[in-house]
Amino acid sequence: MKRNWEALVLKAMGGRDFRLTVRSTESIGGHYQRLVLDDGGLLAACKVHPTMWIRLWFDDAGRPHQRAYTLVDPDPAAGRFTLEFALHDGCAARWASAAQVGDTIVATMQGSAFTLPDPAPGHLYLVGDAASLPAVNSLLDAAADLPATVWLEYAHDGERALALRARDHQRVTWVPRGDDGQQLLDTVRAELPAAPDAHYWVAGEAASTRALTRHVRRTLGMGRQQLTSLGYWSAR
Repeated sequence: MKRNWEALVLKAMGGRDFRLTVRSTESIGGHYQRLVLDDGGLLAACKVHPTMWIRLWFDDAGRPHQRAYTLVDPDPAAGRFTLEFALHDGCAARWASAAQVGDTIVATMQGSAFTLPDPAPGHLYLVGDAASLPAVNSLLDAAADLPATVWLEYAHDGERALALRARDHQRVTWVPRGDDGQQLLDTVRAELPAAPDAHYWVAGEAASTRALTRHVRRTLGMGRQQLTSLGYWSAR
């Protein structure tokens, strides 16, 4: 597949390409496809960190198309990780649902960087949805001993069936999306405290993420270093 200008820009910015190989594939509740992949040397070459993500390149009617996916359970010793694909109309979902053992796909590593604060925060406040759930799980694993409060938006009950790795001392609230995501905004704004020793992490629909980022910074008065936020997708 011929690469486009995006690939050239990523390469100029230090992006590195790796060829991944499918080792197993599994349907999850009819709404998701879970693939285990050999990493093609990616994990040995790049530092593994919570919320680590890569860009996959798909063929979209003869045109290259890239989408970002968070690594699930990256294992540098085995050189493997898992990816989870939501099954909706699109070239990424079509590729994942049809993938067979031995199939390959190119991934670019560029732009993924996150470290937990040092010293560790007194509390984690995480806001996400099904798209960012793998990243939320990676944070809960990396900070398993920390108290955490999590709000997760869901569009249908199949999303609530996804495995969440919260421990007994970590509280989770599932919030239905509805038509516009307003319920998540209302719920989080009402419940999210101002905590100088906390870290806030917000990742989901782009407009909701921007609104909650403003709330944390302006209303709660938290510093820039206390907040990580990233829009994972857009409803518009």
